[in-house]
Amino acid sequence: WPGILVQFEDFGNTTAFDLLHKYRRKMCCFNDDIQGTASVALAGLMSACSVKGSRLRDEKIVFMGAGEAGTGIADLVVEQMVAEGLPRAEAVKRCWLVDSKGLVVKGRTGLQSHKRAYAHQHPEMPGNAAGLAAIVMKVRPTALIGVSAQARVFSKEVISHMATLNDRPIIFPLSNPTHLSECTAREAFEWTDGTVLFASGSPFDPVTFKGHTYVPGQGNNAYIFPGIGLGVVVGGL
Repeated sequence: WPGILVQFEDFGNTTAFDLLHKYRRKMCCFNDDIQGTASVALAGLMSACSVKGSRLRDEKIVFMGAGEAGTGIADLVVEQMVAEGLPRAEAVKRCWLVDSKGLVVKGRTGLQSHKRAYAHQHPEMPGNAAGLAAIVMKVRPTALIGVSAQARVFSKEVISHMATLNDRPIIFPLSNPTHLSECTAREAFEWTDGTVLFASGSPFDPVTFKGHTYVPGQGNNAYIFPGIGLGVVVGGL
């Protein structure tokens, strides 16, 4: 297939990773769920770090959702942390996954292959809203990324904990459409007293809070498509 880019998405977890690993070195292909979400999320994280005056290697991230999107973002975050000089093993330790069964930890049986690298030594913890609040307080992340399609799982308790732990908490509820977003923009800004660095997968209207109007950032895969297309053309792939 010379001269084309094959984009595929909406496959099951195991199938998507298997296909990408099988064909990525043989043909020009791209999985939007794994690589597209990761690209736009990494761009958002690096922008947030710029605002904070930090580097990505200094951040610790909890991913609510451990499918193609969550693991794909974690993989690319690790690559960027390594590029910033952090040893790979240390970079992996800065990424924590939460799936439908709870915190992904060593010792849990039946873990899918794409999650195993992020299974850290830690007691098991549930992954519902109450469990996530406990995970946040235990892991103490600087960033919380939602790719779970669980509406409002970023509860007031969860977001308040992020604000307690961080001067500028990074909170990205990336699930879409809007009714599946892990929280709304208004909730994020109000529950952090306006300190949040926010991006969402779905668009939200500007939020006016304590006399200041915040325009929520949107982290949607569509933003990278022009760059992907241009890269393919310019690279003659």
